[in-house]
Amino acid sequence: MALTINTNMGALQAQHALASSTNSLNKSIERMTTGFKINSAADDAAGLAVATKMETKLNSISVAESNAQLGSSLISTIEGNYGVIQDHLQRIRDLTEQAANGTYASDSLRAIQSEISQRLDEIDRVTANTEYNGMYLIAGDRDLSTNGLDLQVGITSSQNSVINLDADLFRSCKASSLLNFGDAVGTGANGVINTDGKEVTMGDIDTKDKFAKLCAGLATEADAYGEVDVPDLNGGADTQKTLAGTFGANQMLAVIDYALADISDRTTLLGATQNRVDSAAEALQVQSDNLTSSLSTVRDADIAAESSSFVSAQILQQASASLLTTANQTPSIALNLI
Repeated sequence: MALTINTNMGALQAQHALASSTNSLNKSIERMTTGFKINSAADDAAGLAVATKMETKLNSISVAESNAQLGSSLISTIEGNYGVIQDHLQRIRDLTEQAANGTYASDSLRAIQSEISQRLDEIDRVTANTEYNGMYLIAGDRDLSTNGLDLQVGITSSQNSVINLDADLFRSCKASSLLNFGDAVGTGANGVINTDGKEVTMGDIDTKDKFAKLCAGLATEADAYGEVDVPDLNGGADTQKTLAGTFGANQMLAVIDYALADISDRTTLLGATQNRVDSAAEALQVQSDNLTSSLSTVRDADIAAESSSFVSAQILQQASASLLTTANQTPSIALNLI
């Protein structure tokens, strides 16, 4: 190879080697400091695209999991208040059954009536205050009690990603709704209460006060209710009787049992729905773990491998720098020939 002054090929080669080793060193430093082996599209364009899709999916799964957890909290809120209402109804039934025994004087019956009235008020208060994130869950909201509530527990727009909380869970739990004030209720063929061989409606029991008085069996308060029509089962004309003369505490037990069964049915449905939501959250967690593992394989740097590359690049950088110094001195040998 010719000895030249203007062109120093050895120095050029050493420069290229130094630049290459320096780039490798910087790349290793970047990967070890960020923890990622893909820090830009230049590192791995296809890998970056795959990692971006995985990250998007992983974020969506995280949101869906959060949705499921919020749904579970909402269900727990309803269930807790169902339990409170059920306790009040059970106590009302116990008091009504006591009154039906016939061993209580007027003062005792009035005390029973007062407690029943207070518990009916408390059922309404609990119902009105069962709220979650601005939604009143069992107050009879028209939209909730008609359509129910959809929980988005998946990452697609299909129905497979939705769990619907049944509209029955959101029906009103007010005392007037559970005990059907003003409606025909009971065990008769026409949806009425059967007493003494006759069927009578509860159409005139339109207040909690009247209901409490009937549960307590206060015959002396009959005039407070007015009269109701009692149909003749043989097709004759209806007759009128005062409510207190027609109804008694024992006839009210069937009405309370109907309300207790209603709450029990709702609680059963709530439990089954809770299991579905919890299952969805668990499945999302498994999916998230698997996707995170895959994303790590595509994106995360192997620190052990990168540390080896770092040491190798560092040695090459030092060797290139040393050899560049030597190569830069080579043209000076020509001075010895002059």
